[in-house]
Amino acid sequence: MMGRQTVDQSQLFYLFNLEQRIPQRHLLRRIDPIVARILAELRAKLEPLYSEIGRPSIDPELLIRMLVVGYCYGIRSERKLCEEVELHLAYRWFCRLDLEAEVPDHSTFSVNRHGRFRDGDVLRELFEALVRACMDAGLVRGEGFAVDASVIEADASRYHGKAPGEIDWSLPECQTRAVAEFLGAPDDEDPDTDRKLPKVISSVDPCSAWTAKANKRVQFGYGLNYLIDIKCAVIVDVEATPARTYDEVRAARTMLERTEATLALKPHRLVADTAYGTGKFLGWLVGTGVTPHIPVWDKSEREDGTLSRSDFTFDKERNVYVCPAGQLLKTTGRVGADHTLKYRASKRACDRCPLKPRCCPKTPSRDIPRDVHEEERDVARALMGTPEYDKSRDERKKVEMRFAHLKTHHRFERMRLRGLSGARDEFHLAAIVQNLKTLAGYLWPSAPNVPVVCVA
Repeated sequence: MMGRQTVDQSQLFYLFNLEQRIPQRHLLRRIDPIVARILAELRAKLEPLYSEIGRPSIDPELLIRMLVVGYCYGIRSERKLCEEVELHLAYRWFCRLDLEAEVPDHSTFSVNRHGRFRDGDVLRELFEALVRACMDAGLVRGEGFAVDASVIEADASRYHGKAPGEIDWSLPECQTRAVAEFLGAPDDEDPDTDRKLPKVISSVDPCSAWTAKANKRVQFGYGLNYLIDIKCAVIVDVEATPARTYDEVRAARTMLERTEATLALKPHRLVADTAYGTGKFLGWLVGTGVTPHIPVWDKSEREDGTLSRSDFTFDKERNVYVCPAGQLLKTTGRVGADHTLKYRASKRACDRCPLKPRCCPKTPSRDIPRDVHEEERDVARALMGTPEYDKSRDERKKVEMRFAHLKTHHRFERMRLRGLSGARDEFHLAAIVQNLKTLAGYLWPSAPNVPVVCVA
């Protein structure tokens, strides 16, 4: 017999305990004690940013907890987040809101987030506090780090890009926070680098970069840079940059220096892909005592049948290259804009050399560029193929999996905020949520009397 629902909704009073409605294995219940411990000192740090007069403001702990909920479950809109917290019992419980408590309006939520949180660098402090909690739990070994970057699409249409000289920044539609940040940004470019201006720029988010990395469609994007500890894939640092390889490699050095200064962590080895195998970065890395398990960025091999640089022998004592015919290639010692020394053979020697058709058929004489950090590049080359290097190459997938989980499980493929400050906020929150889940998986065993294993 077909059943019929006989209970209506006319009851006025219910005996209801919100605590009992949240399952013991729920994700928010598992991360709640970690968040509570980290936020314990938040109020004291934020108090100077609030006025002593006026109406009471929204509790900053409530805002942080709502943001954690949003990035845990891929709720990308603040308006939608406020609606979900209003309706979802687990979200209310995690945010310390009872059934009758009022959820903040999305507009007030945004004002506090863009104002006091950025002024106090709150999200950065929360991230570092969480990394220290992971260190205390033994999830960070500090022996090996891996670094990589992933492109996150900016909140800017790829169809509305313009050349830098075509944009009138005085127009009313350009008077935004992102444009003000772009125009007021200090010029901190490397003076030794000859970089060209971008061909295309977005008028709504000019800090983003016009990129087509990773064989994706051309778009405006930001680089999400992660530095992780290899043991359990804990994110030990995060940095936001425009989606350009040069900026991402420079961010790797920034993260390594900052991690050593703030967390006293310095790895014995660093794992990365070929984009980080430049002479400048390898030179700095070897100079600091870190072993580079990184493929060398090398384009010296020729594919047209002529002799490559590897066919020439470098004599360190005499500071010359020796060609296969025994001729010497010397240098003036002058370093070019690309951080290389030019070693050149004499035209007279090349004219009478029988190997000239295979060596320099289209030029009067042969020249070879040598990076000023070629010795450090040789150190990295010597490590390739060793068992330790092969192990590191297998472990590099841990940082790639971080990006995959972020885009798949947290639905973070496109920015919601604009400007480099907005990218920093979003990337810090993403890293906070991922580290929270890693730490919760370690602290919460799957069953009684079962050994706790590291969750990567």
